Amino acid sequence: MTISQLEFCSVERDGPLTIVTINRPEVMNSLHAEADEELHEVWNEFADDPQQWVGIITGVGERAFSTGNDLKAHAERGVRHFPPSGFAGMTTRFDLDKPVIAAVNGIAMGGGFELALSCDLVIAAENAVFALPEPRVGLAALSGGVQYLPRAIGLPRAMGILLTGRRVPAKEAFDLGFVTALAPVGGALAEARKWADQMLECSPLALRATKQVARKTMLGEDFEEKMMAAREFPAAQRLRTSEDLVEGPRAFAEKRRPVWKNK
Repeated sequence: MTISQLEFCSVERDGPLTIVTINRPEVMNSLHAEADEELHEVWNEFADDPQQWVGIITGVGERAFSTGNDLKAHAERGVRHFPPSGFAGMTTRFDLDKPVIAAVNGIAMGGGFELALSCDLVIAAENAVFALPEPRVGLAALSGGVQYLPRAIGLPRAMGILLTGRRVPAKEAFDLGFVTALAPVGGALAEARKWADQMLECSPLALRATKQVARKTMLGEDFEEKMMAAREFPAAQRLRTSEDLVEGPRAFAEKRRPVWKNK
């Protein structure tokens, strides 16, 4: 895939820095399967290019980083499918040892929040908002939310977010510890570039070794296995074949309250 063929994102290369911008403002930078596949290829190119050392992921505009799964597309097509690297080509990309920064310029919900959690640093504009509202639409945050968040802030505080779908403003996110630094409204990308510049003063091999060892020791050697097995847990299997899984996205698309059947 060449840069000229990109439809759902844009890529800028500034020396050894790659900046990927999700470009679906009409749906608040939410993603469907085609966008995931495109981003999967973009991050493959980044991983394979020895001249690219650090990456930044952001969303176009100031309104949304990414609101996650495109629920209208989900309602039309049924069960959502992901590339091997997960949502946005990143949430289950376990072999990437180059640092990636999330520049969260607005709302980061569902898969958008999971995308940020899968990155190494999270820079959030002061107007950024984080949430994992999947249970409110009959889904579960199995693309990284239920796995990454408890490790980042501890189980009790994470469950207060996971089991309510509540919105967490940027300042609280920083205080909880899953945001690295705050930036003025409209300044997330500029601040992320400052952090990237500091990284680029370092040996790229040292950065890669640091990330690999830190993530493997912090997340655990079996993290990848557990995360990939999450969809096979009994409750997850039941959800995947339930009427509620269909009802939630459909209700969202029809702009009405869902009617849960618990089956």
